[in-house]
Parts: sequence; structure tokens; C-alpha cells
Amino acid sequence: MRVNELDLIRTFLRVVERGTFSAVAREAGIGQPAVSKKIAALESQLGVQLVRRSSNHQTLTEAGQELYGAMVPVIDELDAVRARVGTEQIVPSGIVRVMVPPFFGRRYVVPHLPTFFERYPGITIELRASERTPNLVEEGLDVSIQTGKLENSAAIARKLASTPLVTVASAAYIAKNGRPSNPAELANHRCVIFAPFGAPIAWRFKTDAGLVRHFPSGNLRADDAEHIRSAVLSGIGIGFAPGWLFSREIAEGVVTSLLRRFASPPLPVSAVYPAGRHPPVRVRLFIEFLAKVLKEHL
Repeated sequence: MRVNELDLIRTFLRVVERGTFSAVAREAGIGQPAVSKKIAALESQLGVQLVRRSSNHQTLTEAGQELYGAMVPVIDELDAVRARVGTEQIVPSGIVRVMVPPFFGRRYVVPHLPTFFERYPGITIELRASERTPNLVEEGLDVSIQTGKLENSAAIARKLASTPLVTVASAAYIAKNGRPSNPAELANHRCVIFAPFGAPIAWRFKTDAGLVRHFPSGNLRADDAEHIRSAVLSGIGIGFAPGWLFSREIAEGVVTSLLRRFASPPLPVSAVYPAGRHPPVRVRLFIEFLAKVLKEHL
């Protein structure tokens, strides 16, 4: 691959990832016509049209889609090799497509992105918010942030941090209903139920007889962690959730942690990415950054 051709391909990848010639021009500190000429030069070398131009945006032709899919891993690996063996400073770039639980993203990811972008201005983070476990390959995701045991054998998990499982209630709920002294007494309390598939998820507690399961009952079921959090803060009932969901409220005394001596072992918080793939440099940088954030703030 010739040097000039490599530069043209890098420009093409950035146009795809940034969406417009003007965005790439601003990023590179050059004029938009210069970017357009680079894309035209690459199309001339390859003998095919890669990008359909319009006044507002650009779209890829079939050939452009094929070239983009083929060249992303090549450029990523080339940058990784140069970073390992060369002395030239590599400026990472490209899109990192990430799925995060909605509230986790709002509290632990987005507030720290200004620091990440200042350090890596060429990287774009595309966040998708969902509580579900995604199919990374089918959905075109680079990484998913998940709490708990990895269920997908076709993926690799890197542990970023750990979080306790907490049983919590608001001061108003406790004042009105009292507090349970052991897991069996939860049967006498209203619970806020996490039911991602319509059926309640069992709460697990560590006792002298081993792990026991409690199937909660109550007036509210939800498949979204932030609804669980809001319901507990509103005094609707007792909640059972990963500690990151209530860490600030527990520290501030807004909610009380219950049944601490019966707490289950902590859950891992992991970055999950497709098996059989070496994550691109930009993905590895994001994972490393998030690991440091969680070490400091989780």
C-alpha cells in the first residue's frame, strides 16, 4: 500500500465515521475541497465511486461499504503495530460503538467523556442505551458494558470493577413499614421488582445455610434500572440492585442499605467485546479509560 494511498484511505474512513466532508475538514484543519479531492483521488485510483455526494450529506455506494468494512481492521492493526514498534506518535481515530445501561451511562460514562475527548480528539463515541444483553456482532457494537456473569460464550469480558448487590429502602419507607432483619422477613414488605422478561428476578442472599433465593412481591415491576431506582427513592418499596445504581444515595444517606450481613458476593462490571477479534486501538483506549474512571468513582 503506497503512502499516498494510505492517507487517502484514512481520509475516506474518517468521512464515513464523521458523516460529512466538512466535519473531516474541520477536524484536520484543512478546507472542505481538499477532503473532497482526496476522496475523488481514491475513487480514481480504485476505478469505482465510493461516496454519493449531496448538498447535506454523503452516503456510501456498495463499493464504499465494502471498502470501509475491509479497511477498518487493516488500519487498526497497522496503527497498533506502529505504536508497538515505531517512534512516531499515532493519533487514534474512529468510532467506538458502545452499549451501556442507561443510568450507568449517564452517571459513570458521559460526565467523564470531556476528559477522554481532550485526550483523544480523533475518537468518536457512539452510545446506545439499553438494559438488555446485545448480540455484539449482529448489532455492529464494539463493546458492551455489563454487570454480572457473562452469558454469551461468543464474547470476551474484561473486568473493569466490581459492585456489591445491595438491598435498599428510603427513610420514608422504613419509617412507615420498619426494616427486615433477615431475608425471610422480606415476605412482609412491598418490593420493587426487576422483571426484564415479565417474570421477577430472584434476590439472592448469603446465609449460614448457603445462598438462598427470595422471589419478591410488590405493586411495581419494571425492566429498567432507573425506574427501579426512582421507585425506591419515592418510597414505593424495597429494592435489590447493583450497588452502582444507589452508590451516591447510600453515601449521602438518602437511602439505607439493608441486610448487609446477608449480602451476596459482588458482581463484576465488565467490558464485553466479540471473541476472535483483537479490539482496535480506539476500543482498547476507551476500555482502559473507563476502567480508571470506575476505579476512582464506582
